Amino acid sequence: MIDSISDEELDALMQALKNRYGLDFTNYEKKSLKRSIVRLMMKHKMSSMLELWAKIIKDKEFFEKGIDDLLVNLTELFRNPDAWIVIKDKILDHYKSRPRLNVWHAGCSTGEEVYTMAIVLEEKGMLQKTRALATDLSDRALKKARAGDYSLIILEQYMKPFLAFYPNKKMADFFNFNETHATIKPAYQSHVTFDRHNLVHDGMTTKHDIIFCRNVMIYFDEKLKLQVLELFHKSLNDDGFLIIGYYDIMPDSGKALFEVFDVKTRIYKKKKI
Repeated sequence: MIDSISDEELDALMQALKNRYGLDFTNYEKKSLKRSIVRLMMKHKMSSMLELWAKIIKDKEFFEKGIDDLLVNLTELFRNPDAWIVIKDKILDHYKSRPRLNVWHAGCSTGEEVYTMAIVLEEKGMLQKTRALATDLSDRALKKARAGDYSLIILEQYMKPFLAFYPNKKMADFFNFNETHATIKPAYQSHVTFDRHNLVHDGMTTKHDIIFCRNVMIYFDEKLKLQVLELFHKSLNDDGFLIIGYYDIMPDSGKALFEVFDVKTRIYKKKKI
């Protein structure tokens, strides 16, 4: 089905979305977008791009709900534990003696990464001095992130990497449980500000010491990757760190802005230019 969507149809739909909702997907990687469109069409039993086009343009509520299918919000607690070990044992030590730590979670999705970082910061005794900004394009994802509420079925999937990281802890140390869900405790939320932000065309006025942007740039073409990396470079304090996803590839153009800190875990350090 993905082969039935032409580049011309995709470009026309993306331009319509830009005109109608002000969201610019024109430099997103085409194959990824086509897969997302097919998933959205199958979910709603649509047989043609024309049918999807009409629904998206005429029905704002449908689009606002469907944007999550386009953005593919996927995240989990303690995803890639080896990255968190480097963050805990190497990166955070750079900021131990500083009075404040500013962190930006760009593309935070439903918040699991934000709360993982909060747990790591608490263990290092640095949570109280940290201010975190968590942003995403999806209002739906942000709502869930703010709530910090997750189903027990999903949390069970997190247990293995979590227990490997904290063998002497229990999930109940960090979450309040009810019959079907668990909610992150307020101590791990109070330092976070959640806000809607579009990496494609929104700027950033504040400076940060650490920026997370994990498995977001895989959906961008080379031009857009460089644009976003330039935003991150401007938004980092000197010697700040950028943490990207395991499936993200730093483009050659980005190597002028960032140097490798830990190649295995995709952690980079800002260059002075």
